[in-house]
Amino acid sequence: MAGAKRILVICGMGVATSMMVVQKIRAFCESDGLSATITHGEVADLVSGRADADFIVAATQVPSSVTIPVIAGLPFLTGIGVEAVYDQIRAQFE
Repeated sequence: MAGAKRILVICGMGVATSMMVVQKIRAFCESDGLSATITHGEVADLVSGRADADFIVAATQVPSSVTIPVIAGLPFLTGIGVEAVYDQIRAQFE
């Protein structure tokens, strides 16, 4: 596995939803032995260019102008397809 990664979790307003997703990703990374710094924010952070991450997990639409790899995080809200998201996160460390 590669070194530590910077993960940015975003939702529409960067508050409750993204914090819930951060907690789930943090628990996953710890249990899988993946070293990550996980922060949360809002779509405006991406538009303004303030995003500093190796990849993004998004619980909302991401502008097509974003060049950082994006993983769709909606399964964290629905509970359907979460394992596939974990596989995508894991792949970012390879």
